[in-house]
Amino acid sequence: MLQETPLRSVAAGVPGEGSSPRAARPFFFLSDLHLSEAIPRTVAAFEHFIRVTAEAADSVFILGDLFEYWIGDDMLSEPFVARMAALLHTLSERGIGLYIMHGNRDFLLGKRFMKAAGAIWLPDPFVITAFGTRIALAHGDALCTADRGYQLFRRFARNRFAQMLFLAWPFRWRQKLAENMRSNSEHGRTRPMSIKYDVTRKGVAALFRTSKAATMIHGHTHLPARHREPGGTRWVLPDWDLDHGERRGGYLKIDADGIRALPLD
Repeated sequence: MLQETPLRSVAAGVPGEGSSPRAARPFFFLSDLHLSEAIPRTVAAFEHFIRVTAEAADSVFILGDLFEYWIGDDMLSEPFVARMAALLHTLSERGIGLYIMHGNRDFLLGKRFMKAAGAIWLPDPFVITAFGTRIALAHGDALCTADRGYQLFRRFARNRFAQMLFLAWPFRWRQKLAENMRSNSEHGRTRPMSIKYDVTRKGVAALFRTSKAATMIHGHTHLPARHREPGGTRWVLPDWDLDHGERRGGYLKIDADGIRALPLD
């Protein structure tokens, strides 16, 4: 179900009388970082982004798959995860908004993590108005309507009762299952991408229609681009990977000058 809720200064997006200077600062959008200890160069680039690049932002939006996998907020006991949460929390300490949406890999991110990271959770999809532009935000997996098997799994995995049962498993069991799924995903990288794993015209058109937005931003497909659709402009965020082959990564910047895709520093 589409949701729309005022976000700090995001609903305004431009400074008005009595507003703070930070209210005129840009909004940054990124997704599909798939953070883990196995990709140290990517993690280092993310740390630089949060500490340095994001300093210029009013708000940072992470539209899913922040982590390679998330099997419950008890993962916060792991040093790497605790370090990433503490890093993210520095944004709120500096007065920078942080909004995180669930992805297909980390849809179990819960209240404990959001609190530790100083983040506000965003439902998927979600609508904001920034600098006069109405924008539909999504992770993107729900738009891949041709993959019927995955859509069935998605509905099941986001069922609260199913999640409660999974989270009741011992941590080691959950971790083993996640590692097995991760291994299968790594093997799948060597195969050409099937068209059924991309978004469909039907899924995109439906979100443009229900959101009443002329701009859409999503990730998930790892196919960064700017598309002209019948319903408006669709921006696809890049995934981040600086550890395997050609360097990939980047983010969108929205300010009074419009929307721009920017590379990593």
